[in-house]
Amino acid sequence: MSKRLPQRGGAERPVGEPSGAAPATGTPGDGTAAATGPAGPLPHWTNPLRDQGDRRLPPVAGPCGLVVFGVTGDLSRKKLMPAVYDLANRGLLPPGFSLVGFARRDWADEDFSQIVYEAVKEHARTPFREEVWRQLADGMRFVPGDFSDDTAFKQLRHAVEDLDAARGTSGNYAFYLSVPPKFFPAVVRQLKKHGLANAPEGSWRRAVIEKPFGRDLASAHELNAVVHEVFGPDQVFRIDHYLGKETVQNILALRFANTMFEPIWNRSFVDHVQITMAEDIGIGGRAGYYDGIGAARDVIQNHLLQLLALTAMEEPASFDAQSLLAEKLKVLKAVRGPADLGRDTVRGQYAAGWQGGEQVVGYLEEDGIDPGSVTDTYAAVKLEIDNRRWAGVPFYLRTGKRLGRRVTEIAVVLQRAPHSPFDTEATEELGRNAIVIRVQPDEGVTVRFGSKVPGTSMEIRDVTMDFAYGESFTESSPEAYERLILDVLLGDANLFPRHQEVEESWKILDPIEEYWAAHGRPAPYASGGWGPEEADEMLARDGRSWRRP
Repeated sequence: MSKRLPQRGGAERPVGEPSGAAPATGTPGDGTAAATGPAGPLPHWTNPLRDQGDRRLPPVAGPCGLVVFGVTGDLSRKKLMPAVYDLANRGLLPPGFSLVGFARRDWADEDFSQIVYEAVKEHARTPFREEVWRQLADGMRFVPGDFSDDTAFKQLRHAVEDLDAARGTSGNYAFYLSVPPKFFPAVVRQLKKHGLANAPEGSWRRAVIEKPFGRDLASAHELNAVVHEVFGPDQVFRIDHYLGKETVQNILALRFANTMFEPIWNRSFVDHVQITMAEDIGIGGRAGYYDGIGAARDVIQNHLLQLLALTAMEEPASFDAQSLLAEKLKVLKAVRGPADLGRDTVRGQYAAGWQGGEQVVGYLEEDGIDPGSVTDTYAAVKLEIDNRRWAGVPFYLRTGKRLGRRVTEIAVVLQRAPHSPFDTEATEELGRNAIVIRVQPDEGVTVRFGSKVPGTSMEIRDVTMDFAYGESFTESSPEAYERLILDVLLGDANLFPRHQEVEESWKILDPIEEYWAAHGRPAPYASGGWGPEEADEMLARDGRSWRRP
């Protein structure tokens, strides 16, 4: 490559060093140990206010490093590398933090640093600071090779050992598998073969896996078995980036930190729940991945069923990973799929149409798509939960591409008042009360209720009360990958689905996929609309209708 930046040399102060802070002490591997380098200890800074119990201040990772496989992909360039920089810029990474890239490129360390630099400049959320960049770049290394190359993995081990000595990472490393699932077995077995999965005494090693976690129950079970040959369950972090979004975490706060919502969060007051993830884009350059996977496997099995679990779960004993897992598992095990798969499930495929003022092609005309493909780009299902809280309350889940707008929301729609003293004419424009949690793009919560229209007559219409993150808090929400990467480095598994959840989700979806595979083609729908007519008919049979966000 022709471009070069000065990569070596430390910043004037370590990344994240608060003014006047003192170095922390601790035992190796517990996340608080002081890092060591060639010239002696590198200070690991903590915030004394947080040490005194001020929870407003986020925790800082201890000495550690991150190894990213598939570092040349879009996910790494657009999300992972910028997230690492943003964490460093916020002072949440240790001064000796190290980043190792592994990919099939004939690059030197400086080439890799240049690629990361360009990704950070283009996609980072926080302002660029030269001193932060220099400190981060000084700990970057690149290892060229493919996943069957023993020599490359030997070189990776040497790189990790060198960074332990030079940067004081204390043997603590997370291995991020930003690669297709078919490569997971090869990577984890190479890590085991070359001793990279085994942490030195007092240190830790962790594996981070991107979805999809299999394509059905059998493949998910096989994948989990392969990964757990090398890493224990507590060492495996399955990334579902939706769980890192502030508004998803706010579901728990909304329900369990307030007394106004939880008393009505049950079958006595809730009519139904709608969970929507709509995208206004097509498949873009993802034809190779998406065709044969489809909307249900890509989104419902993970994102939407996780949102359902958080919405429907009972209050956990605490918010540690095991307590959250226990309650989410109870809900997923209680989910009952449609009794009539023909009536209560819909799959669709976008056709040509207009999107954002431009004419777009249909799915079958996209580059790389087989003209006879039956892959679903839209999926809607009706589920119920067999427990005392939710018996008889339908949960409608839908997702699709080329829909009217990009939006993800959870709408808890309440029952109508059992008796109304108002004339029918007074309430003819009154809909159902609803609590809507907006996950993206306008993060917040909306409560919809009826209010009298000003004037001499009694006329009632829907109004809304809105909470928006951007208006209520001065600090912008961090990207999901910032939160999740930091949690991996801290060993906090709260926001990561465990293998039991993955397998229970496939048990819900597999019968639906099997039915679809045996029954014809997906229903076509025009790009820019809200999906096939069959999806509207599915709710109409229940006397309900989809929300139009």
